[in-house]
This record gives sequence, C-alpha cells and structure tokens, in this order.
Amino acid sequence: MRAAEQALIEYEIALETFRVEVENFSRLHHQKLGPMYARLDELDAQIAEATAARTGDPEDRRKAAEARAQVMPMPGVEELFHGWMDGEGLYPEAAAMLTDQSVRPPQRVRPGEEARKLYRELARKAHPDLAQEEGERQRREEFITRVNAAYARGDEAMLRELSEEWAAGPVPEEQRLTRSEELYARLEWLAQRKELLTVLAKELEESAIGGMLRLAPDDPDTLLDEIAEQLLAQVAEREAELARLRD
Repeated sequence: MRAAEQALIEYEIALETFRVEVENFSRLHHQKLGPMYARLDELDAQIAEATAARTGDPEDRRKAAEARAQVMPMPGVEELFHGWMDGEGLYPEAAAMLTDQSVRPPQRVRPGEEARKLYRELARKAHPDLAQEEGERQRREEFITRVNAAYARGDEAMLRELSEEWAAGPVPEEQRLTRSEELYARLEWLAQRKELLTVLAKELEESAIGGMLRLAPDDPDTLLDEIAEQLLAQVAEREAELARLRD
C-alpha cells in the first residue's frame, strides 16, 4: 500500500508540474504573442482591402470584408471584463487584486530548478493522499493548495516559508492498518484516483498547448522566443507586401 501511495504521489507531482507549464505557457503566449497575432490580422485586412481597391472585383471585396471582420470580432466575456475573467471565472491576477493579495504573474513557463525541488519535497511530505482521516486530509489539501499557487508563480521564497511552516506544524500520528478489508479499500481508492489522473493527463497532453510544449520539452521558454521570431518575420513580409500594393 505504501508503494502504491508513493507511486500515486509521484504521478500527481508530474501531472501538476505539467499542468503548471501548460497554464503558464498559455498565459505567456497570449501576453507576449497576442499583439503580434493582432498585428498580422490587421495587416491581412489591409492587404485584402488594398487588393480589392486595385481590382474592384466583387470576390476581392468579399475577402476584404471577411479579413476585416477577423480584426474586429464581437466582444466576448474576456473583452467585456477587460481581461479580468474568462468563461471559467476570474484570472488569478484579478482574484489577487480583489482580495488585496500581491499580483505575481508567471515570469517563465517552467519555474526554476530550486522551486521545482522545493515543490517536489513539499508535495511528497504533505500530500493529501497520505492522510487516513478526513480532518487531516482537509488540512493537507488546504496546505497543498498554497504550495501549488506558489509553485505556479515560481515563488521560491514562499515555498521555503511553506516548507518551514510544515516542518513546524503538527505531525499527524501514523496510523497502522490492521484489517485486511481496510487495506483493500485503500488500494481500490488509489487505483480509482490513478485512473482519474490518467484521464486528466491525457487531456493536457492532447490539448493545443500541450502539443506545443512537446515540441520543446527541455526548455519550453525558448519556444516562445522562437515563435515570436517567426511572427516578426511574417509581420515584415506582410508589411512589404502591403507597401508594394500601395505603390
């Protein structure tokens, strides 16, 4: 049972670290590359409009109207709330502002090595799956929620404080399982938990951002820079094309 518990915890640690990278990559992708995509849309619209003005062809005018519509879409929930929320609720930064907490968006897709080390150590010590009683499980879940939030920000200082807090806190008494029925029930719960996590891991891996991260598993932060370079090259090409059409 102990081996099964430890295997599950290691699996959850790997899943959580990947989830953080997927979420951070998505947010940084939008933050850093969003303006470039917007610029490309604008240039595409201007090129289509310039082409239509030259040819006067109805089909070119239709294409120009479609390209312009891509630049000015109907506002969605995120736009209406000025980037404070999406369909799933408030962004972490917005929630932090409303609760007077410090706003710390991620600086990199993958937190630093020291942050990863501290996170793994805390997760192995304080993981809720190690609890046998509901009260202890709840205490651990609340603590791990704070650990996950600090790790997502790459906040090494906070992770160190949480490590000290856990070390100084109450150490739950080890409970020995004496009945075989309890042991089997525990193993069954671990198996069900593993099955659920496997589904979640598959969803992350098959997502668009997960697919992009697989292109640069060793250093996902460099992938953003590479995409930015490609987009800048596309912007330059579009600008040159637009200049030729306007000459």
